Formats: sequence, structure tokens, C-alpha cells
Amino acid sequence: MSEGRLHSSSSWPGSTRPSTILPTAETVVDTRAKPGHDGALKRRAVRLVAIAALALGIGAAVFAAWVVSLGPLPLAAARQVSTTIVDRNGKLLRAYAMADGRWRLPVDARKDVDPTYLNLLLAYEDRRFRDHHGVDPLALSRAALQLISRGHIISGGSTITMQLARLMEPRRERSVYAKLRQIVRAIEIERELDKDQILNLYLAMAPFGGNLEGVRAASIAYFGKEPKRLTLAEAALLVALPQSPETRRLDRYPDAARAGRDRVLARMVEEQVIAPEEAIQAESVPVPKLRKPMPILAPHSADQAIANVRDKPVIKLTLDANLQKVLEPLARDRALALGPNISVAIIAVDNESGDVLARVGSPDYFDAMRSGQIDMSRAVRSPGSTLKPFIYGLAFEDGFVHPESLIDDRPIRFGAYAPENFDMTFQGTVPVKKALQLSLNVPAIALLDRVGASRLASRLRQAGGNLVLPKDEAPGLAMGLGGVGVTLQDLAMLYAGFPRLGTTRPLREIIAVGEDTREPLRLMDRAAAWQVGSVLLGTPPPENGAGGRIAFKTGTSYGYRDAWSVGFDGRMTIAVWVGRPDGAPVPGLVGRSAAAPILFDAFARSGKLPLALPKPPKGALVVASNAKLPLPVRRFRPMGELVRTGGEHALHIQFPLDGSRIDVDRSTGSEAAAMPIKVSGGVLPMTMLVNGRAVGEIDGRRQRLIDPPGPGFARLTVIDAVGAADTVVVRIQ
Repeated sequence: MSEGRLHSSSSWPGSTRPSTILPTAETVVDTRAKPGHDGALKRRAVRLVAIAALALGIGAAVFAAWVVSLGPLPLAAARQVSTTIVDRNGKLLRAYAMADGRWRLPVDARKDVDPTYLNLLLAYEDRRFRDHHGVDPLALSRAALQLISRGHIISGGSTITMQLARLMEPRRERSVYAKLRQIVRAIEIERELDKDQILNLYLAMAPFGGNLEGVRAASIAYFGKEPKRLTLAEAALLVALPQSPETRRLDRYPDAARAGRDRVLARMVEEQVIAPEEAIQAESVPVPKLRKPMPILAPHSADQAIANVRDKPVIKLTLDANLQKVLEPLARDRALALGPNISVAIIAVDNESGDVLARVGSPDYFDAMRSGQIDMSRAVRSPGSTLKPFIYGLAFEDGFVHPESLIDDRPIRFGAYAPENFDMTFQGTVPVKKALQLSLNVPAIALLDRVGASRLASRLRQAGGNLVLPKDEAPGLAMGLGGVGVTLQDLAMLYAGFPRLGTTRPLREIIAVGEDTREPLRLMDRAAAWQVGSVLLGTPPPENGAGGRIAFKTGTSYGYRDAWSVGFDGRMTIAVWVGRPDGAPVPGLVGRSAAAPILFDAFARSGKLPLALPKPPKGALVVASNAKLPLPVRRFRPMGELVRTGGEHALHIQFPLDGSRIDVDRSTGSEAAAMPIKVSGGVLPMTMLVNGRAVGEIDGRRQRLIDPPGPGFARLTVIDAVGAADTVVVRIQ
């Protein structure tokens, strides 16, 4: 055998070293898996998958239990806002802080907020707000990378919805757990609310420092205006403040607030949302350093509204904020000029609707010396001579006088009562219209004696006026000169019946949901109401007013305690009261000099030219002179001059009866349709009036055929030669 050749079964002779044995084909190890090993691997994999699934299930169950433990979304608490009082056009009159002192005003992004602010907000805080479902993965990824690379939080990656979740459940810590909670809540919020609702809630809850929450409260407190019209500088400032509301409070840290605003502007330039020159101009604008007070317009109306309407975040009133804004300083300035402790109240009413357009209850709500928190427009006071137009109106309605009739202003006594004029003089014989325009006392009481004090009181109550008489007293002649109590608002409502031609409408100040169920109330005949309005239009105006534009009447109560002036045009009625809230007398306080100038200024400041009064109704007795009146109407005779002698009997309409229904058949001609009138008593000649218009004389047989008026109620009046009259009201069918 050659050297170096190895044999598999032998070793070197004499050697103690073990022989090297090379494997043969029979001794090669088989490394392939045995038949049972593959099944073991599969079982191990299945066990691992099962363990993972179990762990995942347990984790999911734990997570689900944690989500459930969070409870329902606190949407009810998030929707709580300050109660706001708005005018007929939705303008803010007054807001009330929430129970904990926070100002949080309801916001509608589409109606209440400038689009410039919304664009900046979404571009800065949540560019994909309209696209994501509560969480923006791109923003979260960016925030995570910033955290890893910088070692601290640069941006939170929170969407508007996540920020809303944090506001709904405020927590101080910034942790992974807090972020996870926000994510879960954000997804829940997106399921419950649409994008507009989410944005509105955020705009109402976002913090702006101190007790200010929401963009409306911040805009009003810092800029003194609603956020409907914002400059770029203002919008950027409002975007910056919620990021650090306490360290950027304008009233404490204006420099920090300005820096935050400029940072927003710079980023918006980088992202090409705004132009560089726009940002430069906005950065040059200084930031406000003081908070402005919340608006308090019509405070008495607001207090009344919040007392009557419960659990309603927004209460809408009929008031016009623009008119209210000009009347409040008018009352304040005039009260200061009139002297200490003097109060002024003004109320403006829309004639057609009966809506209160403005109410000034006092010159200054916070002036304790003038009892500013007492609403004098609702206080019961003596009306002085302001009820006289209603006396004349009923006299015109009854037909025994006309504005051109003559009446005596001379000393007269009614039992123990002897009225005197304000200036202690008498005018003699004057036209009725002049007696009303000059507010003569004696003619008014003589007419009231004829009309009846009880009838006047009943008619005013029927029209909605709440008259307050002294305890256990019945209406008497003294009520014609102020011997009764009435409120300014009731007086305004009653006076609005003149331009409405004889009907009143109960005042409305709170606009409720649903139909307006107020029905017109009868005050007097249409023609009589027009005649009163026409007479009052000729009342000599005060020094600051132009004549012939506003029909008005003044009044002064006994002892110079109350000064009044009430006026109207074709659109609006305004009533003014001046006096001391405690009822103390004010020497020299007269309606014409104290209240009438305020009335005319109120109309002038309303911003609208006076609207002409309605035209006379069809059938009204309109004459140019006393000579053209029916003989019995040319001169008024008091009741004392109508005493009969001999066998004379009182005038009485026998047919038709008062309150009866008359069926008229007009198909056979006017003669067959004629309606007979029969009277008894009285002194010939007698004049027949239909709805205040003379239609002829009663003949010697004390009867007459008249052409009946159209369907409806008709007033039939007969006046005899000495002025005695009788009236019936019938219904024509």
C-alpha cells in the first residue's frame, strides 16, 4: 500500500492514538424531520396564534370596558350657554353670565362669525377638518416625529374635534393616556354630531382667558362688537388666544398676546393663506389692553323676559335695538338736565302689530339715586289729562258733539265738584277741538258727565287698559283729570287705538314660538277715533317740535308728581313719563315743558319721517265749519241745561231696539229695504245720525225711513233741539 493511504478498518501498528474512522454511506446521519415533528410545529403555531388572539381579545375587552367606563358624552353640559336676550332682528340686547360666572354665548358659525376668522382657524388648527372622522393620522404622525426628533412636544396633532373633546372633559396633564382619551371621545363626537355642530360647539367653548369662553364673548369683550365683521388682525388674535388663554390674556399680558397673533400671521404667510403685505399691515395694529363691558340694552325688558321664560338659551324680543340705542341716552341726558332724583321712562309701540319697539324703564339702570332698577314704564301713576282724548272720542261716537261744535269753558259745578283749568283762567266759548288741544278741564268734565265716568272706565278696560281706582271707589268725574291709576305701557296701547281707527291690540314684547293669538279689542267708533287723531294733530307743538306731524297730548298729575306726553303718527306711538319714582312732588314739573320735548326728540331720533295718519273712514262726518253741522250739534249743552219742564219726556229711540238684529232685503229695491226709525219724547227738530253722519231730520210724527248701511254693526243716534240724544247699536244682515 502506498504512503498516505488510509483504510477504514485499521489503525497504525503499535500506535495508541485512536484510529480515525470515516463515515461510510451506511453511517451518514439523516437530518430530515421525523413524521411527528411537523405536527408539533403546527400545534405550537396554533397555540401562539390562540394566545395572541386571546391576548388581543382580552386587550379589546379591556379597552372596550375602558371606553364604556368613560360614560356617555357630556353633550348636555357642553350645550349649556349664557342666556341671551336678542331683538326682533337677532341683535344682542343683553347676556347673563352662567351660574359659575362664565360668559359663553351661543354661536352659529354660518351666521355669527366672519369667514376670515374661520378660514384662519381651520388653516392653523385643523386643515382637514371637513375630511377626517375626528382624528387626523397625518397630524398625529407629524406630532410623533416632532416628539422623537426634538425630545418634547412641538404640536399636539389635535383636530378641532379632539380639542372639543378636551374642552368637554378638561384635564391638566398632557400624556399618552390623555391623548388616547381625546381620540376616543373625538370619534364618538363625530358619530353624534355633524361638522357644523362640532364647529359651533368649539366656537362656543374655546377659552379666551378669564371667564370668557367662545369667540362671541371674546369679540364683544375685547373689540366691543360681534365677530361678524373682523379685521385680519382681530381674526388672527382670536385664533392665537385659545392656544394659551391665561398667559395671553389681553388685560394682563398684551405683549404675549401680540406675539401669539404675529406667530399665527407668519405661519399663514408660509402656508400662503394670506399675502405678506396683509400680514405686515395686520402686525402693525396694536392689541386691546382692556376688557369692555358686556352690552346691557333694555335691561328692564331683559329682566322681565328672563323671569317669564325659563330654560331657553335665546329669548327673542320685539324690541328694535337701533331704536333702543337712541332712546336710552335721550332719557339719560334729559333726566340729568331735569335735576336730581328725576326719572324718565319711554315706550314705543308699533301701531299695526302692537309690538313694543323700545322700552326705557329708567334713565340709568345702575343709578340708585334715581331708583334705576325700577321699571317706571310698568308703574301705576296718575295720568293727569292724558285720558281726555278718550272722553272726547266717546262724545264724538255718541254724536252729541263734533270737533267743530261749540262748548263753554266757564265756571261750573257738578255737585260738590268744581273743576278748574290748569292756569286758573277760562276761555269762554270755544270749538270742541280747541278745548281738547288746549287741554281745558271744564269742557272735558262736562263731556265726561254726559258720557258717563263708568262708561269711560268700562270702555278703556274693554280695550285692554287696566285702570286702578282708589280702594272701594267707583269711577267718577275726577278720573277725567287724573283721579285714577294707569301705567305708561297701557296708555301707549290705548293711544295706539287712534291711528288704528278704534281698535287696540294687547302689547307684545316676547316673541313666542307659535301663532300670535292676540285679537283686536274695541276702543271706539272708527270715525270717532279718526276725529280725535285729527284734532290732536293740530295741538301746538313744544319749542323743539314741528307742528302738524305728530298727534299728541300732554298731562300733569296733581301736585306736579307726574309729567306725561303721548303721541302717534301713522306708524308708531310713543309715550313718555317724567317724575320721581318715590312719588314726591317736583315743583314746576309740567307735561308740556318736561315730557313733550322728549317725545318729539324720540320721534326725531327714530330715524324715520312721521307717517301720515289714516284717511277718514267712509261715512265720517267731515265738515269745514260749525254752520254746516246739524243744528243740535252746533253747540254742546251740559246735562244741567237739559232738564225738562211741563209734560216733556226724555228722548228715546223706540225702534229699533238696542242690540237687535235687522234683516234687510235689498233684492226688491232701496225703498223696500228702507229701515224705519221711531222715537218718543224730545224736542223737535231732531237730527238723525248713522255712524256719526247726519242723514236728515225726524218728522213731526217722530219717525223716519233711512237707507240702512251695509252689513255689520251700525250706530243710530237721534239728537233733539236742546242737545239731548239717544243711541242704539244694531246689527244689519
